[in-house]
Amino acid sequence: MKKNLLNIAFLLITALAFTACNSSDDIADNGGNGGSVIDNSNIVKNDAQAQALVNGSYGPLQRLSSSFSFVIETQSNKIISFEGEDDKEGPLNSRFLQQPDTWYQIKIFNNLYLSIANDNNAIRLIKDNANVSDAAKNSAIGKAKLLRGLSYLYLVQLWGEVPIRTENDSTNLSRNSIDEVYNQIIADLTDAENLLPETSSTPVDPTKDAADALLSRAYLAWGNNPLSYSQVQAIADQKTDPAVSYNKSRLEKAVEYADKVIKRGHHSLLSDYTHLSGRTWEAENQERILTIQHGGDAVDAQGNHQTHCGWTFPFQAYDNDANGLPDPTKPKADPTQNHLETADVTPYLNWKRDYPADSIRRNWSYKTKIYNPETGKYYTYLPPLYTPIIGKAVDESWDDAVNKEITLNDNDRIEIRYAEVLLNKAEALVELGRNSEAAEPFNQIQERAYKNKDHNLTSVSLDDIKVQWDHEFTYEQKSLLNSYRWKSLISDIKKVTTYEHYDDSYATAGKIGRDGNTVNPFFAKVHKHLVEKWANVRGKDYRQPIPLGLKNQDLGIAPQNPGY
Repeated sequence: MKKNLLNIAFLLITALAFTACNSSDDIADNGGNGGSVIDNSNIVKNDAQAQALVNGSYGPLQRLSSSFSFVIETQSNKIISFEGEDDKEGPLNSRFLQQPDTWYQIKIFNNLYLSIANDNNAIRLIKDNANVSDAAKNSAIGKAKLLRGLSYLYLVQLWGEVPIRTENDSTNLSRNSIDEVYNQIIADLTDAENLLPETSSTPVDPTKDAADALLSRAYLAWGNNPLSYSQVQAIADQKTDPAVSYNKSRLEKAVEYADKVIKRGHHSLLSDYTHLSGRTWEAENQERILTIQHGGDAVDAQGNHQTHCGWTFPFQAYDNDANGLPDPTKPKADPTQNHLETADVTPYLNWKRDYPADSIRRNWSYKTKIYNPETGKYYTYLPPLYTPIIGKAVDESWDDAVNKEITLNDNDRIEIRYAEVLLNKAEALVELGRNSEAAEPFNQIQERAYKNKDHNLTSVSLDDIKVQWDHEFTYEQKSLLNSYRWKSLISDIKKVTTYEHYDDSYATAGKIGRDGNTVNPFFAKVHKHLVEKWANVRGKDYRQPIPLGLKNQDLGIAPQNPGY
């Protein structure tokens, strides 16, 4: 059924390509019909086709399930990328060397606008269509507006001022102000809340809760007063974070919309944190509010590589002894490396030292010992041979998942879950100075993590909030967006200077490192990426470069972001 709906959506999008003025694959010339009148009865003939047309907006979003990680996670102190040589796109992002022609920036920016273009076409073709029932119109247009609001929310957070293109103006290339973009997001998500149903049978089909959860996210980001172009320009070459400021009324709205989700009572925290990912557990997963559906590489625009990229070669990192344990006397000359790696062992060790009882989340997020059913052996991922593996999204609900996960790529990506709603509320309350009120939503997450109330707080600080984001949402594509919101990018990246393998003793393979072991090539490469992260990061990195189009052409969006 999933594949059939995607095929219907593809056919409808193909039909749209012939009715629109342009139909290529990027923002510069995928503007829809430019406002001209189309005989929509020839394209959307019934309720099912209306729904399938809107579902076409998911295709571009599916392509981004891993791409977000290569920007939002690698441009943090938590993740580095070894996807190819250092002049390739992943390692360039990992070392803050991204440019307008860097592929992941091109891919994300253009696919978000492709999704928006489909939303615009869908709204235009459905809203006055006599072939579609009122109920189907509400559902389809509500979904299109929610997905459009979501796409603009990523665009404005990563690129700042961006062109707004709607069903009424689908060719705009002028950069709209931050406030104008957020106002469009709020309008879209508010319309979605009014049009969408209260419940659905799957988190792939959005509901009022999905709209309100995203409104809470949007108001929290907007309430932290995002940097304008001129503010980024002023710090573009500096290694100093800008001043923090808040907009009280927007933060109040973040609390209000979080409360709407909470009070409806349709969602709650799973009792078992380790059941967040996995097809077997999806039926019981009341924590998921909105997901991006994946059926695997053979079905989707692209399967969910979010897990694949952090789990590319889980059992090819080093040679092992007869018991499957790492053999320090036999390091590989060039260990097979995952596309995405944990930046160092230090964050894992600090988590273990400072929050020893938070073991469920820690051991699910970072794997230091993994059983391979194919060999019957356990493999250890700790220095001097490797860093912990990113295990967060691996579906372990079925046999041999640790091997099959690499190629199936059919685990749905969680866009927003109930824990984020609680933490959005808690953060907004802290930033409003209502620290004791923030304890209630904060402690719900604490209690699930620790399985008791022993670690509950009576008053929550912003530092508590930041730790909770790190521990609850490891590798869930939040890191860079959090640093932007808190205006802490430079200070967050500076943390890598305290990591074990930042030390110069690890710079050369074959030498003796500070830990007394021979440095293998893997850790020499880790050292290089950590050093370059801190050496290269600047104020300009509060924005991504306006990229080229998918055909490597100038998109005509000016001016370029500062420093690029």
